Formats: sequence, structure tokens, C-alpha cells
Amino acid sequence: MSSPLIIATLAAGLSGFSPPVIDVPSLVVNIDGDCGAAAAQVVAKTGGELLSAQPTADGKCVVTVLIPGNGGRPKKVTVRVPM
Repeated sequence: MSSPLIIATLAAGLSGFSPPVIDVPSLVVNIDGDCGAAAAQVVAKTGGELLSAQPTADGKCVVTVLIPGNGGRPKKVTVRVPM
């Protein structure tokens, strides 16, 4: 069994150290606005069904819609539009 003196010594030694500071660049991009209006515009224009809408770092949106075919598979269309 561990003696209380050993445990107290280890606890005192560990409590004095702070975690190291790591300088890592941020991978998060702050974007003003969202792609909701742009996605609605593309869906209304194409008559398709929204699959995804993703903002880009340059202030645009990448909107992907599925356009129904004539009895076949739907066509996947990706459009870059301003926010």
C-alpha cells in the first residue's frame, strides 16, 4: 500500500506545474452571416431539393441540390453563390 507521505509528496509536486502553452494556429474561420438565404435562392431557382450548404472563407456559399429526373436518379448540382 502507498503511504500517505508518498501520496502527499506526489500531489504537492504535481500541483505546482501548469500545462505547457502550445501555439497552434486556429482552424476556425469566422464568417459573418450564413448560407440560409443563398440556399433558399438556389433551391427556388433550380426547383431541386437542398442537399447541403457550406460557407467558404471568401464569403461565398457552396450549395448542393438534387434535381429530380424523369423517373431516373436525381441530378446533383453544386453552385457557388455569394452569401
